[in-house]
Amino acid sequence: MIKINFKKKFEEFCKSKKYEKNEKQIEIVNLLEKFLNNKTKSLLFFKNRNFKSCFYLHGNVGVGKTMILNFAYDLIKLNKMKSHFNEFMIKFHDFRHEKKDDKSILQFVKELKNKYELIYLDEFQVTNIVDAMILGKLFEKIFLEEIKVIISTNTKINELYKDGLQREQFLPFINIIEKNSIQKELLLDDDYRIQKKDKNQKIFYPINEKTLFNINQNFRVLTRNLKKDEKSINTKGRKLKINNYYEGVARFDFRELCDENLGAEDYLNLANICNHIFIEEIPNFDENNSNQQLRFITLIDILYDKKITLTLSLESELKKISSSKKHSKTFKRTVSRLYEMTLSKNS
Repeated sequence: MIKINFKKKFEEFCKSKKYEKNEKQIEIVNLLEKFLNNKTKSLLFFKNRNFKSCFYLHGNVGVGKTMILNFAYDLIKLNKMKSHFNEFMIKFHDFRHEKKDDKSILQFVKELKNKYELIYLDEFQVTNIVDAMILGKLFEKIFLEEIKVIISTNTKINELYKDGLQREQFLPFINIIEKNSIQKELLLDDDYRIQKKDKNQKIFYPINEKTLFNINQNFRVLTRNLKKDEKSINTKGRKLKINNYYEGVARFDFRELCDENLGAEDYLNLANICNHIFIEEIPNFDENNSNQQLRFITLIDILYDKKITLTLSLESELKKISSSKKHSKTFKRTVSRLYEMTLSKNS
């Protein structure tokens, strides 16, 4: 493999995109270069105790983690796969359900190994007990197969699945990932997404007649020459009906998407048929609607990954929207992303 000067390429990339060059980001780029250019030979793997199979990058929202990892991923010449973490776990659980075999985890990892030298998992987070209980066994085999992994996340390794059900059974995974990872935090003072905010942002608040008028007006303009269609998404027996669908533009009340028993796979199927989604009457969040908030966080993660544009109406101004204590840290990422996802295309 021909070694690439990541720093030089990154500086050229920043210049072409008119991004401000940042020394903390360059430090991460230099570490990524060493990690990705390090060959994973079995002899080296067992002789060198300092060898790491995973690059684990965490930090606050909007500091450029995904931008840097995308840059490195696009640059490296390996057999590789990029996936949102939710999407990766859906494929994993579907594979195990299909195989119904005690060796299904090993079979899944063997198939990964046959196709990829590197997997990139974006927005790594553990929010449910099903994933928490199985991740240790899954990643143990991934590392034994010497598959390189790069991860972006908002959460330090030792804070993953914090306060989750039966967290003690999740601790072996934390030990495995810590042992096999270069863990780095990207620290910047500014959230670049919020800096992009402009007067054409499609966010309306509070929820009143004026807001409804503005939403209706925006929806009519966007769908003026589009044909209305009846859509229904079926996901493993769950049905999501879309009453307002116009050739990729869909309109929902918040409750339709987040009060029902829907999850990442339902939202992925929705994202696959949409390019613009209106979500109305998004409430403030507290301990009483924390389950709905978690679904909303998952929904926005999926739609962001699929580059879906949003128009929103909210109970409060976006920067003042409240959160449950349980999801407050993760929700900062959601709010940051909503600023970016509601920017007009010509901004």
